[in-house]
Amino acid sequence: MLEDPLLLARLQFALTAATHYMFVALTLGLAPYLLATQLVAALRGDRSRTTAVRFWGGLYLVNYGMGVLSGLVMELQLALNWSGLHGMFGYTFAAPLALETMTAFFVESTFLGLWIFGWDRMGRWAHLACFAVVTATAYASAWWVLVSNGFLRNPVGFEMVDGVAHLTDPVALMTNPAAVLAFGHIVTGSLLVGALVVAATSAYHLVRRDDAHGVFRRGIRHATLVLCVVPIPVAAFGGVQFGLFGQDPPTSGLTYTAEEIAAIEAAHPGGPLLEAANTAGDLVMMTSWALVFLLGPLMLLAWPLGGLDRWRWFLAPLVVTPFLPYLASVGGWVFRETNRQPWTVVHHLTTADAVTPLSPVAAVASFGFFTAAFAALAAVTYWLLVRYARRGPEGGPLAEQRTQPPEGPAEPGGSAVPVHTY
Repeated sequence: MLEDPLLLARLQFALTAATHYMFVALTLGLAPYLLATQLVAALRGDRSRTTAVRFWGGLYLVNYGMGVLSGLVMELQLALNWSGLHGMFGYTFAAPLALETMTAFFVESTFLGLWIFGWDRMGRWAHLACFAVVTATAYASAWWVLVSNGFLRNPVGFEMVDGVAHLTDPVALMTNPAAVLAFGHIVTGSLLVGALVVAATSAYHLVRRDDAHGVFRRGIRHATLVLCVVPIPVAAFGGVQFGLFGQDPPTSGLTYTAEEIAAIEAAHPGGPLLEAANTAGDLVMMTSWALVFLLGPLMLLAWPLGGLDRWRWFLAPLVVTPFLPYLASVGGWVFRETNRQPWTVVHHLTTADAVTPLSPVAAVASFGFFTAAFAALAAVTYWLLVRYARRGPEGGPLAEQRTQPPEGPAEPGGSAVPVHTY
């Protein structure tokens, strides 16, 4: 393996993409819940919900910061290791990525900064509007990435001029079914990731009877509703994509003739490693989603019986459930990406031609550096998220600093509710 730069480049991209996606999934999953909670807090002047916004917003902030770092590293390794892809399809494949960069690193990060530092400095509606922009741009960023990724599987909206692809139909690119279906699948899957992170954190504190503000009782009820409703569209979007995988992409402007395509696919079979990865990805995805689908009905049955608040034997296992949608998502990406091999852009550019020519030593150095960097990012993020999640509303990065005595207990026997502008 150490003597095959192509295999190392593939493994490196798989590991970095899977790690980066874990940050993306939680961002997309938490943002709508945060936005809805802050909307209710603004409408009602609800102090306990403002406390919830600060708590879940702190976790969102940690995850977002690490996601930005991993995104920068992803773009760096994409440019360094896949120069053949950029040389031929830079005007098409890279165009949505440029828009994603402007969306995420300029608009989204700017308004997130305003939201972070705008507590008690702007009106409640202006503050809410800032996070509404953050949420919208987070989903817009995901959309542009999937437009780019969908082009690899189903290349449309371009023409070849002197061996270089030029974009001719932006509408076809943005309405590509490979992108639209993937976006629906990713969005709904991310909502399950966010719901189970909320459920796990809430279960941990409910087991400890630590919920003076009602943050975690509301959180686990939200997770229950999401787990009962969202799995249906997840399965629907995923099932339709299976049909897309079995279809050939458009044949206009092909780089290769039909005979050459057949010869390339015969000369570059997936091999046992690629076939094993494809099968394993499908198996992990299906098994993990099946377990997630069972959680919603179980939690819904426990709700009227008081199990969501008091049954420690029921709540304790929920603490580890966020691993299930993460495994399902990563398995799904492995299945999706290995399914189109030996092509990077189906029927136009092989993976062997897309990779940057590297010596075995350079490939090993690149693989080692990027793998270590992403492992460190993942480990630090996990540690910070767990640390702040365990601390609760009083110990998060956005926790309110009290400047005057509390107004009184939230409930009999509970701790005092902090003062805030809402």
